Order: sequence, then C-alpha cells, then structure tokens
Amino acid sequence: MTPAQTRLIDALRPLLDAKAIITDRDAIAPWETDWRRRFHGHAPAILAPATRDDVAAILATATAHGVPLVPQGGNSSMVGGATPPADGSALILSLRRMNRIRHIDAAAGLAVAEAGVILADLHDAALAKGRRFPLTLGARGNATIGGLVSTNAGGTQVLRFGTMRGLVAGVEAVLPDGTIHDGLSALKKDNRGYDLDQLLIGAEGTLGVVTAATLHLVPAIAQAATAWVGVASPADGLALLRRLQAATDAIESFEIMPAETLAAAVAHVPGARPPLAGHHAWHILIEATAADARGEPPSHLLETLLARALEANVIADAVIAASEAQAQGFWRLRDSLSDAERALGPATQHDLSVPVDAMPRFMIEAAAACDARFPGTHASGFGHLGDGNIHFHVRSAPGTDRDRFYAEQAPAITRFVHDLVVAWGGSISAEHGIGQMKRDELARLSPARVATLAAIKRAVDPAGLLNPGKLVALAPDPKAP
Repeated sequence: MTPAQTRLIDALRPLLDAKAIITDRDAIAPWETDWRRRFHGHAPAILAPATRDDVAAILATATAHGVPLVPQGGNSSMVGGATPPADGSALILSLRRMNRIRHIDAAAGLAVAEAGVILADLHDAALAKGRRFPLTLGARGNATIGGLVSTNAGGTQVLRFGTMRGLVAGVEAVLPDGTIHDGLSALKKDNRGYDLDQLLIGAEGTLGVVTAATLHLVPAIAQAATAWVGVASPADGLALLRRLQAATDAIESFEIMPAETLAAAVAHVPGARPPLAGHHAWHILIEATAADARGEPPSHLLETLLARALEANVIADAVIAASEAQAQGFWRLRDSLSDAERALGPATQHDLSVPVDAMPRFMIEAAAACDARFPGTHASGFGHLGDGNIHFHVRSAPGTDRDRFYAEQAPAITRFVHDLVVAWGGSISAEHGIGQMKRDELARLSPARVATLAAIKRAVDPAGLLNPGKLVALAPDPKAP
C-alpha cells in the first residue's frame, strides 16, 4: 500500500462503518480479475460504502490524497472495465452494499434503485408490484444497476424498449470532488443545458460514481409466446422481422444464430436438443408479449404471421413453444451461445453493431473475409437482428495453443474485424462498453471522438482518479496531488 493510500484509509476510518474498509487479501482477490479472466489487477484495499454520503466522503478524501479509485458493481464487465490496474495504484470502490430499492411507483411506472441492486432482484421487486423492468441479459444474476447504467447496457429486449440510456429517467451520482449530482426526480422537461444524466450513462465510471437511478417500468407480461424459426439466410431473417413489425408491435426479442452456433449450444447444454427437425442454415428466436390477458394471445398472433411467412417462402419451418418450460429451453440455448463457443477453444469475441439493414450482409461477408485473411481460423456471428448488434467470434485453428493465439494472432484479427465494422459504418462496441480491452482500438479508429471524450474527462476529473485506464487514456496531470 502506498503512503497516499495509507493516509486515505486513515482519514476514512472515522467517517465510515467497520464494513466499509476491506484489506484482507482473501476477500479482495476475487474482485481483482475480470469476468472473462483476461485482465488481472491488484488493489491493496476495497472501499465499500453503504450510503451516497459515504461515497461522497470517499471521493472527496481520495481526491485530496490523489488516490485513484475503480468503481465496481457485480464485476461482470466483458471488457475489463471494472478491473483495477496491475500496479496496485488504485483501490476498488465497491457499490455492492448499496443494494436498496428505495421506491417503486407502479402507477407512474418508475423505480428508484441503488447502484448495487442486482438486476434479477429488481425484476422480482417490480413484478411484485405488477410491473417489470424491461432489460435483461445473461448476467442478470450478477450485474448491478450502477454497472448497467455506467455501461449503457443492452440485452435481448432492445428491439422494443431500447438500451439502458432510454430506460433511465434520472441519475444520482457523486462527482470526483465529492459533489453530489441529484437527478432522480425524473423530470419530463429540463432545459438547463447539458444533460448530466446522459453524460454519466455509458461513461464507465470515468466521470462520476452512479449511486442510484430512477428507471422506467412497463406493465408486467400477461401473455407471452416464444417461437423458433428456421431460415435460409440472415436476409430472410430480416425480411421476417419487417413483416412482423408491420403487423404488430408485440415483438420484443428477435435473435439470430447460424446452425453451427446452435449445434455448439446443444452440445454444451445438458439434455438439450435442436428445436427444429432437419437442417436449417440459420435460426431465429422470437418472443412476443402482451400486457393484457383479455386480448389475442401472442401465440395465436405468431402462429398466423409465421404461417403467412411460410406460405411466402420467407421461412422454412417454425415451432411455437407449447409450454413455459419449452420456452425456457429455447432461451437457455440462446443464453448459452457465448459459453458454448468459448468451450470450442480460443477465440476473439467482438461485440459489434452495424446498421440494421446491413447486418445480414455483414454476417456473411465479414465472416468470409476473416476466414480468407486468417487461414485455419473460422468466423461466425450471432446476435440481436432487430438492433444491428452482432456477437462476432473468430475461433482459432484446432489445436492452437491458447496463450500463443491471444499473444500472436488475436491482436491482428481484432484490428481486421474492427476495420471491417468501421468500413460498414458500424461501432466496435454495441453493448459491452470500451473498458481497457478496446480503449486503444477506439483511439486508433475514432480519434475525433476520443479527443472529445478526453477533453470532457479532463474537465470533470482533471487528476484522472476515477477508473484510470478505462475508455480513454489520459497523461498524468503534473499538478495533481
């Protein structure tokens, strides 16, 4: 522990409760490695505030002593966004103790949740009030509200409800100097200049520490239907989506995957089986919902619309889940795709987005380009067809040494894939953020954007103490304490 860190902790002890300062190595170690186990850091201590005022005291004192802090929630970042530096220069600021759902107003459709609230717990609390929070993802049992806000998380329901940015009605945060920004009031109109809430959403903890958020809720699902569809190509998948969207606003999720990725999932999930008989080059998972139990069941709606698509040769086959258990089985396959592909061996995994209309061609042509450029590897993608988000993986050749692949081939593959997506007018990060994994690539590909991000960072956090090394890299401030 550095002298400045020791002075910081000594100054904080009278201000915080006994659980707020953790120096036991066994307790710290699990939080020093990222979700994918690709990044490993070192933190001499964890600071675990219980209240917003605790966070304010910590940030003000850390700024006074010049000690960097790495905000952390469920530590489920896919890009090393919550991993401390390896040199031990920063302490972890854990928001996990701030796990209260302060208020749910079912009539207004709003919930106020603290940063440490686990997404699955918010789901349960909202449903108990007849509402739901319409964002979900595979890590819902670990991901926290603060992290979801700070990374502008997406998920499988973006098609209908948008990303976290559209679901946040207000933000409470502590700025680097300990100043509190209270934006929880969820004003419909607020014309006071720059939108500070939106600036903090997606900032990855580099501008302030989100301590709570006011979130939009929607009516609970009264009826739902889940369908699995076989199509010949991603283009047919997009044609199906357009047909469904023209007929109804009930479509909530629309996921696409190639046959080989489904096969990997079936092999990975115990007891799983392909939802459709026969071979289909591409597969679509669809969910339609209704908030009113008195209306037409979504299953009837999907049956009618899919039958018409079958008659028009847009799809090759389809099945609608006959029970909740079968629907859950469909989603279990979808949620296991990343883990299933990871089990096949070393791979570069890219979270990309392109314009929705370009996604079908990109999935085919980018995969072919990678296979040609890097002989022996194999590229494929799956994702959220309705919002242009592709999880694009390039697997190493069979028998490749893992460490050698990541050290020698992966960087060149990543640059090639990123160059492709930029050429298609897309983004190198659709929903996982930048963190430290994509920081240098963002700077290489988007210098004007990064220059602006860095200017904002310097203005708000001139000493560069909040989540150092993530999103943008700043040179040390010689005037910092």
